[in-house]
Amino acid sequence: MGRRQMLGLPGILNTVTPCAACKLLRRRCAEECPFSPYFSPLEPQKFAAVHKVFGASNVSKLLMEVPESQRADAANSLVYEANLRLRDPVYGSMGAISALQQQIQLLQAELSATRADILSYKYREAAASNIISSTHAALVSSATISAPSQTLAPPPPPPPPLSVVVSLSSSSPLYTPPTSTSGYSTLSSENNVPYFD
Repeated sequence: MGRRQMLGLPGILNTVTPCAACKLLRRRCAEECPFSPYFSPLEPQKFAAVHKVFGASNVSKLLMEVPESQRADAANSLVYEANLRLRDPVYGSMGAISALQQQIQLLQAELSATRADILSYKYREAAASNIISSTHAALVSSATISAPSQTLAPPPPPPPPLSVVVSLSSSSPLYTPPTSTSGYSTLSSENNVPYFD
């Protein structure tokens, strides 16, 4: 029972319980077990997923090829990849990465549209204030010249907001030829000049 094993918390040694890998594989956990520092007996589902996807022998080889300072990160990466591969057998972690990239693109497009709306709003506000101030100045100067006793009319309302609508629908063509020839019958085959009937 002189075997020492690290658990999830640093400084806590386990000398009795076998690691999750040895427990799942139903073997005696040796002191030099390659899995014991990385697969705690408190979280057996981690090694179960890794074992199901990669196999215990392959995981052992992978961990031995990595420098000892990076083995914990490698084990966590294997657990992450195995869980995603079990959830999505076809794409695995690439499916999650692709979904996150699509979400980023949608959010960037939404942010660009919001910035364009803010810029359009600021432009409309600036244009409306310029129109109102110039109209007000013109009315004040004309009212003082012609008749000082007249009351000023309220300034005109600001122009309606500008909006651009782009349709990418293939069902509505951008150009439709005229249906009536309005006096033209056909084109002359010689010079492509229309002639009247």
